Amino acid sequence: MPQLSPDPWLTIMCTSWLVYMIMQPKIKSHLTINNTTNKPKKTKKQTWTWPWT
Repeated sequence: MPQLSPDPWLTIMCTSWLVYMIMQPKIKSHLTINNTTNKPKKTKKQTWTWPWT
């Protein structure tokens, strides 16, 4: 049964996990945390004046 042969898939899985573990800190260092203290100020909305009313 060739499906049970772990020869190519074990190597691919281990390599992918190794790459993920190495790349994760590098990717996380580029991500910024969403700072919620810098919320935009609410402006007063102007109502639309309809010409037919």
